[in-house]
Amino acid sequence: MEPDLFTAAAEDRQEKDPSSSPLAVRMRPRTLDEVMGQQHLLKPGSPLRRLVGEGSGGPAGPSSVILWGPPGIGKTTLAYVVSKATNKRFVELSAITAGVKEVRAVIESARRATGGYGKETVLFLDEIHRFSKAQQDSLLPAVENRWVTLIAATTENPYFSIISPLLSRSLLLTLESLTDDDLRDLLRRALTDERGLGGAVTLSEDAQAHLLRIAGGDARRALTALEAAAGAAMSKREEEITLLTLEETVDRAAVKYDRDGDQHYDVASALIKSIRGSDVDAALHYLARMIEAGEDPRFIARRLMISASEDIGLADPSALSTAVAAAQAVAMIGFPEAALTLSHATIALALAPKSNAATLAIFAAQDDVRKGLAGPVPAHLRDGHYKGAAKLGHAQGYVYPHDVPGGIAAQQYAPDAVRDKRYYRPTRYGAEARYADVADRVRERLGHTDTGGASAPDSP
Repeated sequence: MEPDLFTAAAEDRQEKDPSSSPLAVRMRPRTLDEVMGQQHLLKPGSPLRRLVGEGSGGPAGPSSVILWGPPGIGKTTLAYVVSKATNKRFVELSAITAGVKEVRAVIESARRATGGYGKETVLFLDEIHRFSKAQQDSLLPAVENRWVTLIAATTENPYFSIISPLLSRSLLLTLESLTDDDLRDLLRRALTDERGLGGAVTLSEDAQAHLLRIAGGDARRALTALEAAAGAAMSKREEEITLLTLEETVDRAAVKYDRDGDQHYDVASALIKSIRGSDVDAALHYLARMIEAGEDPRFIARRLMISASEDIGLADPSALSTAVAAAQAVAMIGFPEAALTLSHATIALALAPKSNAATLAIFAAQDDVRKGLAGPVPAHLRDGHYKGAAKLGHAQGYVYPHDVPGGIAAQQYAPDAVRDKRYYRPTRYGAEARYADVADRVRERLGHTDTGGASAPDSP
């Protein structure tokens, strides 16, 4: 018997007793129009519309597709909708349990169905990234000759986990994480729809906000938590799911944190100030609060990059590299794994030697420029590559530092107005001590005298 996405027995049981199925299953969309989010993939004429038979006539049949996105955002749901709406044979395999033998059996059956009675086959392959290269190779003839139309789902980057020949024969569709608005609409539907809770309970605003935070864009997680909380509320004869009931059910306290209000900025400020103060444990506490409250990991990563330059600078030149690498990693992997990367960077920055010399240097230089201390660029530093530059005296008398022993040419670089200003005043902390020695030696070679520099304005 061919594997089927949802067996007839399961469907019959669900129709007779809908409550026997989990809420997440009962609330699965029945048509593409009921799908939450992913509107960029559901426009008229899109590959998914064509898979269910909308505008699929003519010589250009529907293409095989690879659905890529994190868990709980609708990959299996889209396959389910296709299975319900299409007039094609629909066969499902999971790369966790299937192998080449099962794939070949489906392909051979599809060829017989096409040749025998003109029935096309759609093959849904879940977790395709778990297939080896050889197993993926077995799909190529069927996809290339359109013996089957493949819908493959993966949570891994397909450019790393799926072979190039299969990628080139399929359309890669990237599913976006569900927004809070998407999940809010889904919860509202689940609370009122007869397939869901049918109005048996309501959901308080603070409980809804907490539910959205713990869901993290995962519809399945949101509905599972809602179902558990609804059951707890009804067992206590409560008509509303309160925050307390939800916290007790999911065993996770609500974090007092408003991503658009004071808490957002207060906790972020406390994180940076704890890093600046080298209190690694306090920094981790505030980082954990931001993560548990559902803060955008990219926002946290941006703050860490700023901290690396503002408060550490050249006392530890590797700090910025660590923060930038963390931001890149966070953008690639997302939560929950991104918490590990953010912890790594936060600890490194908190324990790094501190210096705000680079910060004060640019503030002081900007302050002088705003005051009008600029003046013309010295003539010997101006561009001398165009015709007539020499007649203007541009680039004349310029000493090329690489031609001078030691690589330092004693000539004027700054405009007259700020000729002897000292903006960079390095500390003796960490690696910056070496930069301090170098700066002193270079300034001496250049003949600079210390005029006291410009006073740096307060850090914003």
